[in-house]
Amino acid sequence: MNPASKALILAAASVCLLCGCSDFRARCTNIYSPDVKIISYHLKKHYQAVRSLAERLYARNPCYEPDPKSRKEKIRAAFGEKSSYSIPYQLQIMLSHELLRTAFSPKPPTGDRVLILILGLKRGIDEAYDTGRGPFLTGCQIDAKRLERLYSNISQTNWRLKTYKGVDGKPLFLTNQPSPDGYVNMGFEVIMTQMLTRIQDDIYLRGGLEGNLTFRLSTVFLSIL
Repeated sequence: MNPASKALILAAASVCLLCGCSDFRARCTNIYSPDVKIISYHLKKHYQAVRSLAERLYARNPCYEPDPKSRKEKIRAAFGEKSSYSIPYQLQIMLSHELLRTAFSPKPPTGDRVLILILGLKRGIDEAYDTGRGPFLTGCQIDAKRLERLYSNISQTNWRLKTYKGVDGKPLFLTNQPSPDGYVNMGFEVIMTQMLTRIQDDIYLRGGLEGNLTFRLSTVFLSIL
């Protein structure tokens, strides 16, 4: 056996041990199974969806950030990319459910509700999919219960985007409301529905469901961690 093959086997064994494998062969087969590839693909699509949602929300609600260049910098900062904008420390230390709750609160710490909402969605995805551990450990250890709480939070976000109003009686966020000519843009609804469908599939892949969703959706934002 050549040195490269030995190194590959040792690396695979280490991964399986880190995942708490009781059966080396069965666990390593699971690591490289199609399930992990599907979940990794879904994670990538989630991030794309949140970016698209951010761009649409800013375009539909310019009051939260009138400058197009600043919008781009804020979105980059929300995803941890190099940006000229710095996320306020108060928002940096919040968990996802706290951020989502704050985005719909009467007096958020910053006037940009879109930024807070996007941070909450991005952070919720990271918390549920345990992205800090790397691809192999993530594939082994994603908790179906976390995914269920993420599903509930995104469902609640979708509902609040369409229904929550400020003290002036006007919607906090303009999304699918008809334009003056009567046209209704359902792009927001499509994005949220696609995210929920992917999460539902991932819950099933992680053994959290036997068929349809069996848990009760909450009327408040749930802590994922």
